[in-house]
Amino acid sequence: MEENNNKGFLLGTIIGSVVGATLALVFAPKPGRELRQDINKGARQALEKADELKEIAQEKGSVYTEKVKVKGSELKEKGSELTKKAVDSTSKLTKEVTEKTVDFAQDVGEKTKDLAKDVSEKTKSTVKEVSQKAKELRKDTKEEVQAEIEDVKEEVKSES
Repeated sequence: MEENNNKGFLLGTIIGSVVGATLALVFAPKPGRELRQDINKGARQALEKADELKEIAQEKGSVYTEKVKVKGSELKEKGSELTKKAVDSTSKLTKEVTEKTVDFAQDVGEKTKDLAKDVSEKTKSTVKEVSQKAKELRKDTKEEVQAEIEDVKEEVKSES
């Protein structure tokens, strides 16, 4: 857009110079030969000025083109660096999450084994206790039944 403004300004300057020089010569009271010489001189000066302005515009255009190329290259490089950093960060994060997940899974596995071992030991202990109490209860019951049998035998003897 700036280039269009520069072109418009350059064109306006050239046209203004030519029109101004021509009007000055036309309204100046001079004989025809002098007037033509002055018009030719003004036209040459306008053309020279136009050539100077064209060269300046081309130089500035080249300078700005080079600046744009350099800036574009810098931005491309910066974009590549940012992309690389993003990929590296993502890779690092993925690695950390994977390691933590593996560690967590191992911890859960070990705790599950420990818990299963504890439950197994408690179950064995409970089974032994229940078995022991069952034996004691059977022994007590057997003794009570034998005592009852003895009592019944004595009653039967005493009644007979």
